[in-house]
Amino acid sequence: MATSLARFSRRGLAPNLIRRFFAAEAALAKKTEAPKPKPTPSPSPDRAKWDYRGQRQIIPLGQWLPKVAVDAYVAPNVVLAGQVTVWDGSSVWNGAVLRGDLNKITLGFCSNVQERCVVHAAWSSPTGLPADTLIDRYVTVGAYSLLRSCTIEPECIIGQHSILMEGSLVETRSILEAGSVVPPGRRIPSGELWGGNPARFIRTLTNEETLEIPKLAVAINHLSGDYFSEFLPYSTVYLEVEKFKKSLGIAV
Repeated sequence: MATSLARFSRRGLAPNLIRRFFAAEAALAKKTEAPKPKPTPSPSPDRAKWDYRGQRQIIPLGQWLPKVAVDAYVAPNVVLAGQVTVWDGSSVWNGAVLRGDLNKITLGFCSNVQERCVVHAAWSSPTGLPADTLIDRYVTVGAYSLLRSCTIEPECIIGQHSILMEGSLVETRSILEAGSVVPPGRRIPSGELWGGNPARFIRTLTNEETLEIPKLAVAINHLSGDYFSEFLPYSTVYLEVEKFKKSLGIAV
């Protein structure tokens, strides 16, 4: 009887011991096994790389693409949209928006649109005058100004926080004081100083004052050159090195 019980107990214990042994081995193997690296998808070389974090400087609308001259300075956070043309030597400073979605906007030679300005153009003008916005050469537009479907002739100064509404015209060699509002269709004659809300005639400019207007635009153009050189894909130090070598008679 005792021998038969021993045989049954051995038969029952043997499989349990084998199971426990293999379970312990499997657990030990899991602990010592190095974790497999997760597969990372490799990007395709011909896939376009988009940066969704920053804003776009150039925004084409339909068939219209903003045109910027090679030597014009446009700050990185400026928005140019649609029918916008920025001519040679001109500059558009930080935070300005030139929105040519309805009509054309032209910034002439050596003119500047300063910080936080908004330039827009309507479909049509209620005065019957051209609805596009034209800023001619040697014009300085002060910061925080709003221009909509207006025309500014050469050598003018628009003071800060000024508003020029549809169809307004600023003739050549004129100055508009800061905070002025030019109503629709209002004309500011040549060689005069205007200001106020609405803008009114203040006095006639002297010859010395009219001569200083283009000088201000040229000075801002020179200042924009320092900013422009900082945004090139390469440094401009090599130009100074070449100039120094030439001064010493060393062949470049």
